[in-house]
Order: sequence, then C-alpha cells, then structure tokens
Amino acid sequence: MAQLLVRHLEDDVKERLRRRAKAHARSLEEEVREILRSAAQDENPPAHGLGSRIAARFRGRGLDVDIPELRGFSIEPPSFDE
Repeated sequence: MAQLLVRHLEDDVKERLRRRAKAHARSLEEEVREILRSAAQDENPPAHGLGSRIAARFRGRGLDVDIPELRGFSIEPPSFDE
C-alpha cells in the first residue's frame, strides 16, 4: 500500500478532521483515507448538469408545431358547480 505525507497542514484543518473522524467513529487516519477515496472516485464528473442531460434525452421528440402565446387573455378558474 502507498503512503502519503502531508506537510504544513493548518492546525484548525487537522482539528476539524479529528472531530469529523470522531463523529463517524473512525480514527483520524481512516477518516482521511475515506475522504481521499471519495475524492478520487469522482474523477470524471458529468460534463453537463441535470437539466442539460434531460434536454438532450428528449431532443427531437415532442410537439411538431409551436404553441401560440396567450397574451391578453384572462384566465378564469374552473367551475365545479353542476
């Protein structure tokens, strides 16, 4: 297994890592390992956001005509009286 030495780490960062490790019931070393594993796992994040991916999926499908704008019309709520 490889080893990694981190020099000049701020004391407050080390303290926050220690508290985080304690909250997860792990040693400081194991907590840092888990953080590094997680960071290395996301090497290739999606190139586009969710909206762009949804738009790409449905591109070319749907209506063939434009929907006209309804400017100047008042909208009335439906009546459910018989």
